[in-house]
Amino acid sequence: MNQCDTCVFYNYDDIDDCYYCDCNMDEDEYRRIAERGNKGCPYYRDGDEYKTVRHQL
Repeated sequence: MNQCDTCVFYNYDDIDDCYYCDCNMDEDEYRRIAERGNKGCPYYRDGDEYKTVRHQL
């Protein structure tokens, strides 16, 4: 599992039958992120809705 799998911007497209990043970025930003490899995405947002609830328990 990589970082994209839990990102709020990682969405499934029924028409193309694949996942894609839905973050609003231009081609240059996308290229820079792709060249970084696994160093982390600066646009990553945790999509775990229950994270706060688990923390409160």
